[in-house]
Amino acid sequence: MPNCTVYGYSRLARLAKGVVLVIFLATLLPSLGAEDPVIGPSEFDAQAFAALPIEKSYTFHKALSESTWRMRRDPSAQPTAGEMAIPESGWVVLIKPVASEPLRQAAEDLRAYLDLGMHTRVTVETASSLADGAKRQGVIVAGTRQELSGCGTSLAGSKDYQIVVTPEHVVVCGYDELGAMYGLYHLEERMDLREAPFLPRDLNVARHSLFKARMTLSGLGWMEWPDKYLATLPRYGFDSIFDSVYANPNGALAPAYDADLPSSATLRYRTQDPTRLRDLARRAARYGIRLYCPILYKYTGAPENEEGLRKLVRDIVTQFPEIRGYVVLSEGFYYKTWFGAGEQGNLDLYEWTKGWAKGVAIVAEECHKLNPAIEVLPWDYNVDFRREQVELNRYSADQLPQDTIPLVTFENGKDFVLDGEHGHLRDYSISQIGPSEVAAARIAEAKKRKNRGIYAKADTWASWQFGTFPYLPFPYQWFKRYQALKEYGIDGTMESWTYGFKPNFVAEMRTWYSWTDVPPIDDLLRQIAHRDFGAGSEELVLSAWKQFSAAVRLDPDTGPTSGGNNAVANPLFLEQPESHIMTLEHSFSDHQAWIGATDLNPYWPYIISDYFLYPDFTNRVNVAEQYAKPFSLGVFEKYLLLSAGEMEKGLESYRRAALNAPYSKRLNVFREVLLAEQIERMLRSNEAVLEFEDLRFHLAKTTDPSERLRMLDRMTVILKEEIPRTQAALETARRDSRLGYEWEQDYMYWPEVLEKKLQLLQVTLNEQIANYRR
Repeated sequence: MPNCTVYGYSRLARLAKGVVLVIFLATLLPSLGAEDPVIGPSEFDAQAFAALPIEKSYTFHKALSESTWRMRRDPSAQPTAGEMAIPESGWVVLIKPVASEPLRQAAEDLRAYLDLGMHTRVTVETASSLADGAKRQGVIVAGTRQELSGCGTSLAGSKDYQIVVTPEHVVVCGYDELGAMYGLYHLEERMDLREAPFLPRDLNVARHSLFKARMTLSGLGWMEWPDKYLATLPRYGFDSIFDSVYANPNGALAPAYDADLPSSATLRYRTQDPTRLRDLARRAARYGIRLYCPILYKYTGAPENEEGLRKLVRDIVTQFPEIRGYVVLSEGFYYKTWFGAGEQGNLDLYEWTKGWAKGVAIVAEECHKLNPAIEVLPWDYNVDFRREQVELNRYSADQLPQDTIPLVTFENGKDFVLDGEHGHLRDYSISQIGPSEVAAARIAEAKKRKNRGIYAKADTWASWQFGTFPYLPFPYQWFKRYQALKEYGIDGTMESWTYGFKPNFVAEMRTWYSWTDVPPIDDLLRQIAHRDFGAGSEELVLSAWKQFSAAVRLDPDTGPTSGGNNAVANPLFLEQPESHIMTLEHSFSDHQAWIGATDLNPYWPYIISDYFLYPDFTNRVNVAEQYAKPFSLGVFEKYLLLSAGEMEKGLESYRRAALNAPYSKRLNVFREVLLAEQIERMLRSNEAVLEFEDLRFHLAKTTDPSERLRMLDRMTVILKEEIPRTQAALETARRDSRLGYEWEQDYMYWPEVLEKKLQLLQVTLNEQIANYRR
C-alpha cells in the first residue's frame, strides 16, 4: 500500500543512508539459501540490532506527521505480456475543473505517488467535458458515471467505482466523486503491490463498497491530525474519523458528569476547544473524510434534566453542521449512574438500559429536527457483554429508536473453552473472531427492527490484546474477522479504540477487503510478501503468517491487561522494592486512596496500576491466580506457552525470509521480524511474571526447607531466562519507537523502563535470591 514512511526519514535522507547501509549489510549479512539451518532469535537479533539505527521516543510520531512517499519502485521490474506500463513521462490525469476538493486531492496524490514512488512524471489537467478525454491516448481520466457516459452502469452506491484499463488510457468511473477518488487510490494500491507503474492491460473491474462508513481514531494522540496524516487515511479506505474522545464537541461538561466518574479518570479527561474541532472537520473534508463525535450527558429523566439534554444537542448540532454523526457511548452518556463494564453491582440493568435508550431517543429527535441525515450511533459498551446476558442485550437493542444506528461491540464477551474451562474475551481481542453471543443477538434484533443499519466496533489490524503494538501480524485471523463482518451484514465500522491507525500491511489487506471483487487471500498476501521481502521468500512469509495466526488463537490473555500490554516491562518481584516517589503510609492522607486517585504505584511508578501486576506482599491474595481467572493458573500458563511456541515456529521462517531479502528491503523487514519477536517475548514474559509470583506467594506460605529450595531453584531459572528476553525487548524498543506506545496512556514502557527492570532482575537474582538461600 502506498504510504508515508513510518520511521522518520525523508526520502533524500533514506537514499543517502541507504547507500552506506547497503554496503554495510553486504559485508555483515551473507545471503541465506533455503537449505540453511534454522536461525534462532539470538543470531538474528545480533544482526538486526547491528543494522538498525536507534530511534528516540516519538520518532514514528514525527514521521507520520511529516510523511513523505515511501520508495517502492523496483528498477528491475518489467511489464509482463498481460500488463501495460505508464511511461516515464507524457501522461495526464484528467478531471473536471469543478471537481470536488477530495477528488482534486486524489488526482494530485496520484501525481505525487507516481513521481516520488514510481519515478514517473504525469501532469494533472482539467477539461470541461470528460467524454472526449476518455478517448484520448496517454490519459488517466477520473469522473462520475454522469460525466463518463456508458460507464459505471452497475455501480449502486457511494464509494463504488469502475476501472477500465487499456494500453492507451485508464478510465476511473465513480458512482459519485467519492467513488472516483477511491478508484484513483486503488490504482496506487495495484501499482504499489507491483512495485512499478504497471496495470493489467485489459482490466475492467467494478468494485462495490461493503460499508457505508469506515472510521478510525488517530494513532498519534487526542485531536492530533496533521494534514499529511489525514491524507494517508483515504489511501487505506477510510472515509471517517472519530475524535473529541470523552469530550463534548462544544466544550460543555455534562451536568454532574465528573462527580460520578473515578477521580483518576476525571484528572485525565480534556475539554474540547470548538475552534480546533471545527478546523479539524474542515481539513479532514479536503480528503473526503467525515467526522464523528461523542455526546456526553448524565440523563436522569427529570423534566429539567431532559430540557438540558435537548439544549446541549441543539447547541452542538447547530455549531457543527459538518459532523456526520454522534456516537452515544455509555461511557460518558449514561442513565443516572455511571459504571464500568462488569461493575454494575445490584443495579437493575433492564431498567438502566430502558432509561438509557430514552436518553438516546432524545438525542436522535433533536438531531433529526435540525438535520435528518445525521447518524446517531448508540453504543452501550459497558453494560454487560458476557454470554449469560444475551436476553439483556436483545432487550437493550429492542429499546433503541429505529432512526438510530446501533453500534455493536463485535467480539467482546465471546465465550471460549480451554481444557474444559470457560472464559470470555475481556476486551478487544483477535484470538476469537466474533461476533460474541450478545453481539449476534443485538445484530439479529437490529436487522429485525429495520433500523438505519448496524455498525460495529470491530478491530481489523490491531487490538487491546497487545495494545502497545502498531499492528498485529495475524493476517489469516484478521481475514476471518473481515469475513464475519460481511457475513453478519455489518454496514459500518469503527476499527480502532483507542490506539488508532498507523500504516501497516494488515491495514492494507483490510483496504482490499472493504470492497467487492478481491483476490483470494493467499494470492494477495503472496503479492505483499513478494513486495516486502523480495522474490523467493513468499512461501516462507506466508507460512510464518499462518503460524502467527494459529498462535494468537491459543492466547488466553485478552483485553487491556498487564500481560498483553506491559509484560516485557513488568518486573519479577521477590521483595517489595524501595519507594521511588512519595508515599503516604504514615500520613493523615489515605495511602491507598492516593494510589487510586493517581493510578500510580510508588514502588514501581513507571506504569499506571491498571497495566501492572504487583504482588500482595501481605500474602493474603495470590495475585497470579487472581489474574488468570476464570481459568486456573496452570491452564492459563499452559496456553501462554503454547501460543509462544507457535509464534516461534513461525519466526523460524520469518527470520530466514528477512535474511534472504534484498539489501534494499532488509531494514524494513528486520523491524517486522523484531515486532513479531516482541509478541513472543510478551507471551513468555507474561507467563514468567505469573509463575514467579505464584512461587513467591507459596514460598512465603511453606516452612519445608526442601520445598523452599526447590522453589528458589525454579525462580532462579525464570530470572535467568527473563534477563536476556528483557535485554532483547530493550534493544528492539530502542529501534522501533512504535513499541510501547498507545496514546490513551502514552508510552506504557519505553527503553529506560526496561533498563530499570533489568536492574531489578539482576538485584533479585544476584542478591535477594542468594540472601534468601542463606
